[in-house]
Amino acid sequence: MKYPLILALTFALLSCSEETVIRETEAKTVSPELQAVFVSSIPDEASPIHLARTTVQPGDVIVLKGQIMGAAEPFVEGRAAFILGDREKLTPCNERPEDACKTPWDNCCDSKEAFRDGTATIQIVGQDGRILKEGLEGVEGLEKLAKILVKGKVAEQSGPGNLVINASAIQVTE
Repeated sequence: MKYPLILALTFALLSCSEETVIRETEAKTVSPELQAVFVSSIPDEASPIHLARTTVQPGDVIVLKGQIMGAAEPFVEGRAAFILGDREKLTPCNERPEDACKTPWDNCCDSKEAFRDGTATIQIVGQDGRILKEGLEGVEGLEKLAKILVKGKVAEQSGPGNLVINASAIQVTE
């Protein structure tokens, strides 16, 4: 009688393990078009967002450095886009003494001016010029508060109050 119970438990555990593996694999699968953007090194010198925003024009190719932060949900669900924050303008709450904020990437203690000057929207577009319909959170180490470098072209819809970059290369640095 022990053997059927052990066999049933073993089968149940294996079934759960297989389901977990399948879910993890599905979550990590990305299109070749999206995968091609992730690189191990970006050779150009990177600028902080607040400095780049004062000099770039739509069509310029730039490299930015920053951290994924600037909103309670910095990733756009179901789209290849996120907010990049400037470490020289924004400070995550977990780096502020005695701040126990549960969402340190939202930068709730920073001023509106810091948000305006210190954030950029990063998006990955397909050959048709549209944002890819794939979420980015968790892909290749992209997580809230991850430090990254981004190389890309300043999008046509960019302006003084809204810096948008069509990323051609992303490197996770930490």
